[in-house]
Amino acid sequence: MSDSSPNADRTPGNTRWVICALLFFSVAVNYIDRLVIGILKKPLSQELGWSDADYGHIAAAFSFAYAFGYLFGGRVIDRLGVKRGLPIFVFLWSLAAMAHGLCSHLDLTAEFRIRYPWFSLAEGGFGLATLVMPMTAAGFMFARIALGLTEGGNFPGAIKVVAEWFPVKERALATGWFNAGTNVGAILCPIAVPWMFSNIGWASTFYMTGGTGLLWLVGWWFFYDEPDDHKKVGAAELGYIRSGQPAVAERAARVPWLSLLKFRAVWAYILASVFAGPAWGFYQSFLPDFLGKRFNLSLQATGAWTGAFFALAAVGGVMGGWLAARLIGKGWDVNRARKTTLLVCALCVVPVFLAPFAGSVWMAVLIVGLAGSAHQGWSANFYSVVSDTMPKQAISSVIGFGGFVAYFTGGFVNEFTGQIVQKTGSYVWVFAYFSLMYLLSLGILQLLVPRIQREERLLPVSQPLTESP
Repeated sequence: MSDSSPNADRTPGNTRWVICALLFFSVAVNYIDRLVIGILKKPLSQELGWSDADYGHIAAAFSFAYAFGYLFGGRVIDRLGVKRGLPIFVFLWSLAAMAHGLCSHLDLTAEFRIRYPWFSLAEGGFGLATLVMPMTAAGFMFARIALGLTEGGNFPGAIKVVAEWFPVKERALATGWFNAGTNVGAILCPIAVPWMFSNIGWASTFYMTGGTGLLWLVGWWFFYDEPDDHKKVGAAELGYIRSGQPAVAERAARVPWLSLLKFRAVWAYILASVFAGPAWGFYQSFLPDFLGKRFNLSLQATGAWTGAFFALAAVGGVMGGWLAARLIGKGWDVNRARKTTLLVCALCVVPVFLAPFAGSVWMAVLIVGLAGSAHQGWSANFYSVVSDTMPKQAISSVIGFGGFVAYFTGGFVNEFTGQIVQKTGSYVWVFAYFSLMYLLSLGILQLLVPRIQREERLLPVSQPLTESP
């Protein structure tokens, strides 16, 4: 159906942007829950007796768990649909976030030991290694594993909502807006958490921040529905949403992961996730520690400057989406607009290797903030590359698979970062590594996907994919 009136063409409605606002707040809550530990690393380490290596284990555990949560989260969202699947994930991760506070009841003098297989070059094969850490660190590690597994469905679900609710030309902008929720949550977290810590203690801080997700559930249940069934979506807005989308209604279907690997765009996304993806996890877990140690900051000052970093990064997600949409609006094709925007973002990351040598904290935050802003713009457009190239029923699975690769790789990055800081006290090599990874990833995209366009090849599925509207 469509509304033929001129006013309907000019003002198709804004319900889709209310849906985007729901995604924005879910992402903000998601990031508040995961970033509390980074802000409190210094007082937690002092009170609970953690080393930098212990914290590296905790950060790595979250990344590895989030990798699997991201992978299977996309599959669950594809199977259940976002209307049911996304609130289930929000409920479970809220409980996991609150579980961090239970570690306050653990014995501070107890140790946790576990033996695990490890490849040793010195021994020329696999052997058993022993991981030893304070029991409190192990408690946090298990809580982070639960949090990572349950938070993983948020972004695949959000990307699927954007694909269902927005026309092609608005997808990058909508993705940029909801992705900015990561920064808003990250700005609120370092501002509020130091105050909460000083007034109610770290355990209650985790209880309160974890409980925010339960409030979001109320808004979702009362307002969300599919575009075709939503009572507030008129014919004009529904027609606008469907512009540029497939002319058939697609059913949820199980797409075998191996079948996704025949698409060159999937390989480009996976490799970009390996090289550039772990940067954001590094900022989440280690930026407060970098700033605090490099410039000898108090907890409140560390929080304020970390918030400033995420404020700068928030601009990038929106501007990256806006730039691509602006270029498409000027008549550029999707391929040229997306890749030009990705190039701008990649070039803005290069100076990040100078951050450890900055003479003042504001200069370091400015340098890293530019890189973080570029990362958000990069993410908004690379997510949209998947939406632009893949069959709709596979979008969440591809995003989930790429996120798995990014965070699984990030687990090793976080583990190695903890070891490097423990031994050298420096972040120089980590910043230098990330400074060139975006240009490398863009080169890979150009080699594998010379032209961005939707793949029309059929995927093997467990049930029919389409039906007549």
